[in-house]
Amino acid sequence: MRHVISVLLQNEVGALTRMTGLFSSRGYNIDSLNVAPTDEPTVSRVTIVISGSDSAIAQVNTQLAKLVDVVNIHDMTLGDHFERELVIVKLKLATGGYAKVLTLARKFGAEVLDDSQVSCTVQLTGRLAEIDEFIASAASIGEVSAVARSGSVAVSKGEVTLSSYVRHHRLTG
Repeated sequence: MRHVISVLLQNEVGALTRMTGLFSSRGYNIDSLNVAPTDEPTVSRVTIVISGSDSAIAQVNTQLAKLVDVVNIHDMTLGDHFERELVIVKLKLATGGYAKVLTLARKFGAEVLDDSQVSCTVQLTGRLAEIDEFIASAASIGEVSAVARSGSVAVSKGEVTLSSYVRHHRLTG
């Protein structure tokens, strides 16, 4: 099963290496990794997407909780959550391709960043299935010369936030 795990991690040299090393030492490939600052300068938010059985991922999460740099963990896939990704696609276009790109952008709610008739760049933020469909559709319009994907970011639905989760569910690593 695919798991989206959010981690609050101390923003210190080597913390991310120690955390990701835990996954590789247990034979898990990280499908997506996104790291960004939080409103607290000493803490970063890491979103990891990995695949494995629920019990195996629960065990990895338990091991993560024991790392001194980890402030908190929340497996978003255990509850309702929003998950999105950003993609930027650069296309080489043939004659008449730009009009098709504009139609595609309108259909998906994407933004055209570079509007050359020969090569254009388009960005889209959406669910993973939408991103995959968008890339496939873009490839049918022109030659895809570059694809940059941000990786997943996620937040829980409702009032629970990873920060409030910290206050109520402190790790005991």
